This record gives sequence, C-alpha cells and structure tokens, in this order.
Amino acid sequence: MEIIVENFNKEKYNRAKKRVEEIKGFYIHSAIYIVINTFILINIYVRTDNFWQWEHFITLVAWGIGLMFHASKTFGVNPFLGRDWEQRQIQKYMDEDKEEMKKYK
Repeated sequence: MEIIVENFNKEKYNRAKKRVEEIKGFYIHSAIYIVINTFILINIYVRTDNFWQWEHFITLVAWGIGLMFHASKTFGVNPFLGRDWEQRQIQKYMDEDKEEMKKYK
C-alpha cells in the first residue's frame, strides 16, 4: 500500500512540476516579447518620421498572435471552441455509440 501511495505522490508531483514549468515558460516568453518589442518600438520612433505606419508593427502583431496561442495552450483557454468543447464532443460521440448499440439489442 505504501508503494502505491508513493507512486501516486510522485505522479502528482511530476504533473505539478510540469504545469509550473509550462507557466514559467509562458511568463518568460511574455517578458521577452515585452522587452524586445519595446526596443523595436523605441528604435522605430527615434529613426522614422512616420511612426504609425503599419509595416512597423508586423513583428509586434505576429509575435503577439503567437503569444496568445501560447497563453491559450498554457492556461487551457480556447476562445474558438469554448472551455468544455472537447468534453461535450466526447459525450456526444459516447451517446451516439449507446444509441447505435441499442439498435442491435
């Protein structure tokens, strides 16, 4: 019994550690995004006459989209499919299978 509890605790610890590493990776990604893009924007502002040209913001926007996907993966938020979309789909297909099995009984 002791071994089972020990293995369970190791598994919980490993899952928690992996989760913390994912969150840490996102925060590092966010910090790098802010620092690099701040320098890019300052450089553009200092060196150009027309700061508000769209070409200057391609990196900021493209990288921002990538950062949003990273946040979505890290925190389990999916604005396109909803929070429990996957669970609803699983339930839907399980219900369909049950209905299919009833036909053959």
